[in-house]
Amino acid sequence: MTQTAHPTDLELAALISSKICHDVINPVGAIYNGLEILNEEEDAEAKSYALDVIRNVTEQASARLQFARFAFGAAGSAGSVIDLSTAEQISRGFIGKSKHKLAWKGPAGHLGKDRAKLLLNLVASAVSALPRGGEIQVEIKGPLDNASFTVRCRGTGARPPHHLVEFLTGAPTSPLDTQTIQPYYTARLAANAGMRLDVLKDGADILLAAKS
Repeated sequence: MTQTAHPTDLELAALISSKICHDVINPVGAIYNGLEILNEEEDAEAKSYALDVIRNVTEQASARLQFARFAFGAAGSAGSVIDLSTAEQISRGFIGKSKHKLAWKGPAGHLGKDRAKLLLNLVASAVSALPRGGEIQVEIKGPLDNASFTVRCRGTGARPPHHLVEFLTGAPTSPLDTQTIQPYYTARLAANAGMRLDVLKDGADILLAAKS
């Protein structure tokens, strides 16, 4: 384990790009496999199965790309805020029909871009905090120009998201790669948004709490 130096802007961009490719390569590969089955199989049941696979993984790939566009990219760069209804919608798409469930509680309106991106990254962090699945409860409080938010991770085997605590505290951690870049980026977003981010235990739950 070594102390991770801050990457250059070019290195950060390359690492984020690698992570996005890593996240979508499996569903894209499954689409290709499904198309091969359609081309090669004559059995109607096999073709129906292939179409179901293609529909499901296409939806998954689209949701992951949409999430990455807002969580990591410059989506909505013409303005400095992101609509919370959009943030909720793409978070639900990202969670999908997996072993995780999303509960969202907060006002309507717009959140500053860095804070909205931080909130989305906390949703992604919550997935890694619940390796066996569970409920991710997002709660946004206070006036939106100075809102705080808490993401509660509730489920069997809930644990702090991998590497996030290390990046928040500056403790020695693993080199940056496609697995560690997201918690690193989350810590950087919190600092850039002027928010204190804490990873806490509340009984068996893990709390990701961000406030000014």
